[in-house]
Amino acid sequence: MRIMCVDDEPLMLQMLELAVREAKPDADIETFDEPEDLLEAAKKDGCDVAFLDIHMGGMTGVELAKELKAVNPKMNIIFVTGFSEYTGDAMRLRASGYIMKPVTTEAVKEELDELRFPIVPKENALLKVQCFGNFDVFTPDGKPVHFDRSRSKEIFAYLVHRHGSSCSIKEIAAALFEDEPYDKKQQGYLQILISAMMKSLKKIGAESVINKSYNSISVNVDTLDCDYYRFQELDAGAVNAYQNEYMSQYYWADFLYNDY
Repeated sequence: MRIMCVDDEPLMLQMLELAVREAKPDADIETFDEPEDLLEAAKKDGCDVAFLDIHMGGMTGVELAKELKAVNPKMNIIFVTGFSEYTGDAMRLRASGYIMKPVTTEAVKEELDELRFPIVPKENALLKVQCFGNFDVFTPDGKPVHFDRSRSKEIFAYLVHRHGSSCSIKEIAAALFEDEPYDKKQQGYLQILISAMMKSLKKIGAESVINKSYNSISVNVDTLDCDYYRFQELDAGAVNAYQNEYMSQYYWADFLYNDY
């Protein structure tokens, strides 16, 4: 097993290395104080498990995780963080996949013994949304949601991609019909597609996942259990589920992430 560790604090990196070596003495272990150096080494020599400090100067741990998944989609990512650094919803949702500083051998061993982290269903979500791989939408009990028009499903995908930001009809048209002129005919067609999307959602009692007002539409992110959103929240299950594919059927889709 090849393990790589990164932390831009020398003392924290030493403690992490010591804990990993004690937990997995037979592993091939490398440490780095610069995330870019770890990324280059992973490209050159490969990596099975990466322990990443979340907050580093320059490239953050979540940015590095995404880049490492491009190197090896099946790489296991384990985040390392300080008690005061990260206490958000993701930590409360799922502790596994995180090691709190100061790092201990026991904590490292526990994570190495359980390298695959399942995604725990989000309670009270109206829809389960899959962005990694092909985009798909499911009811909470796992049944696929049927959209009468494929373009209506694509509009929903775009709204999910925008992560709750409001979109105008013109913005949606620019994304879906990049080279076509925006005129009254196209505007009317978009209105028909949005109406069909709403009708499909209403059939399953999920119309409230959409916030809609005059020339403005968005998703209500709190009503969705979405792997992309979980990745943004640093949920370990979602991070390790990501296989370097995002909404594969849509040419406009580009994995975006926030700075942490």
